[in-house]
Amino acid sequence: MNLSAPEPARVDRLVILVSQYHERVTARLLEGARAACRDAGVPEERVDVVQVAGAFELGVAAAAAAVSDRYDGIIALGAVIRGETPHFEYVAGETARVLAEVAAREVIPVGFGLLTTDTMEQAVERAGGSAGNKGREAAEAVLQAIAA
Repeated sequence: MNLSAPEPARVDRLVILVSQYHERVTARLLEGARAACRDAGVPEERVDVVQVAGAFELGVAAAAAAVSDRYDGIIALGAVIRGETPHFEYVAGETARVLAEVAAREVIPVGFGLLTTDTMEQAVERAGGSAGNKGREAAEAVLQAIAA
């Protein structure tokens, strides 16, 4: 029985899509995703970072990245924080749906690093605080899918 760790997946190129909205949070998610890629041995020059305006734009950016045939995986990072209007449900729900649709239709791993929280404090905790870094987790999920 071989108990050694499996060889890391060969990754030609990844893209990290990151929302500029709630940059206090998304910058930390980006740091976590980049750290996961580095830890997995993916050279920085093989990781493109594309900024989009907000979480809602992650879907179209993921679709464009998927059909470009440039990437082995997509990591989508953003934050939607509940307010006093139903805006939260529409943005969070539709973004999640489109990202899942892109992954299934184009058969490409899409890491879901979209925080959906009630407060800014909760978002900060999930972007490198006591609740971990969901950007790192999204990148790790993509890397595991590529290795499978």
